[in-house]
Amino acid sequence: MALKDDIKSKVKAILDERLVVTDVTYVPKLDDPKLTFGNTGLKFTGSSLFIDIRGSTSVLNTHNKPVVAKLHMAFFHTIVKIANSLEGNVRSFNGDSSLIFFQGNLKATLSTAVKCAMQIKYMIDNSEDGINELLKKYSKLNFGIGIDHGNILCTKVGVGGNHNRDIFWIGNPVNKSTVLGDNSKAPNHIAISSYVYSNLLDWAKYGTKKNYWGQDEKVDMWTKGTFIYNGKYEDFYTTSWHWKV
Repeated sequence: MALKDDIKSKVKAILDERLVVTDVTYVPKLDDPKLTFGNTGLKFTGSSLFIDIRGSTSVLNTHNKPVVAKLHMAFFHTIVKIANSLEGNVRSFNGDSSLIFFQGNLKATLSTAVKCAMQIKYMIDNSEDGINELLKKYSKLNFGIGIDHGNILCTKVGVGGNHNRDIFWIGNPVNKSTVLGDNSKAPNHIAISSYVYSNLLDWAKYGTKKNYWGQDEKVDMWTKGTFIYNGKYEDFYTTSWHWKV
């Protein structure tokens, strides 16, 4: 069959067949037998954490390629180790960004996603105890993190073979976490949706700091703002706080 006919035949089958969606209680992997190149999808509920490096073009044009590679390796090693320690699921690497999923529909789930973001901030942004102390002879890494929560659908895309396939993640939590990450600005490296903020456990919402009289005072760690999502203004919350590792 000619290439053109082969492509059109497969696309017609994709469009004509019903997508069979199965609810699961885990974050799927590429080799999940329930994910096929037929019209199948898996849906789970969880928190989506998006993170990317800011100013990567500047970094690329400041250093040679081996140094840029090492900076990215250090960045992704840090976030993967922290995510794994909190039972997060690192799935997508796309250039200088990544997606981390926390499966579950409890307040503890999205609060853990926030803790992950705060620990990543601590390790990357802390000038004395984080990795930027090791990277200071190169470039300080700037970054943004966004978090949202809800239903996420994934399908397998591409064709058979080890190097021609991947998982495509679909849903507002994925899209919104990306937009929120783009709206987080240093030193407020972390941005969360209003849904996440409203459902945080107290330990992820409040911190303590010294007041005028030197006493510990309970304070909200988050600052309210607005951003545009899907053509509408929505509330979101940012923070400059971190969580020690």
